[in-house]
Amino acid sequence: MSEEYNDNLHKGAIGKLYQYGRELRQFSTKAEKILWDYLRNRKLDGLKFRRQHPIDKYIADFYCHEKKLVVELDGAVHEEKMNVHYDEARTYELAGSGIRVIRFWNSEVEKNIEFVLDEIRKVTGMR
Repeated sequence: MSEEYNDNLHKGAIGKLYQYGRELRQFSTKAEKILWDYLRNRKLDGLKFRRQHPIDKYIADFYCHEKKLVVELDGAVHEEKMNVHYDEARTYELAGSGIRVIRFWNSEVEKNIEFVLDEIRKVTGMR
């Protein structure tokens, strides 16, 4: 893989994030496992998604490089004020790199996966 492609794909992520991403993949939440079943192996409209993917100084739950799209799944901890501000700042920084971030609650994935998939399709222009 060329260095230019790698840099574009990961936006200069540092080495320790790759290890942390591997660890996160080993301990996926129920919602992450459900969504991954629908995204893996180009199952969603032929789009390639990666999970726990390092980008810049962050790790995206799911990332589609082709569409420059991050899909984040949030649990109750994301309702805490400190985490709300962190998520907003992260979304803003990624947007500055041309990456769009969409967020879903874990409960949305667990209770209505078709809604989540439809929203992802809308954002990617696949529907």
